[in-house]
Amino acid sequence: MMENSNDMVTYRDTFNAISVEVQPFFVPERSLPAQRVYFYAYAISITNEREEACKLLKRYWIIKDGLGQEERVEGEGVVGKQPWLRPGETFKYASFCPLHTPQGNMRGRYEMLSEHGQRFMARIPLFFFRPPSQPTQMKSIS
Repeated sequence: MMENSNDMVTYRDTFNAISVEVQPFFVPERSLPAQRVYFYAYAISITNEREEACKLLKRYWIIKDGLGQEERVEGEGVVGKQPWLRPGETFKYASFCPLHTPQGNMRGRYEMLSEHGQRFMARIPLFFFRPPSQPTQMKSIS
């Protein structure tokens, strides 16, 4: 699911009572199109909608560029943390993804651990990296 507001797109998914929201955005000051470097960042909010606390253990990402080339990334926690989320609590963080094409996408999942020792997955929605659209210039016909 996605929502548009002021050129910011928010992608949302809830799976196993963990809600994940992602807002990707282009970072022009870190991009070098002449060198095929397109820098994107994204803000993520993870909300625990369960009735018990849980911990984010690992992340798994599938990153695809505009040519369909895929990269898989996995690692412990997010931004160096493995946060515990109490019921109703939200953890927010930001990260980045450089691409060699102007467009791409990411999707993935988090491996979580309930306070009772059960491991489960939370889904990260598919989200897209697109540079902002350029203003259209009107041509006069004479």
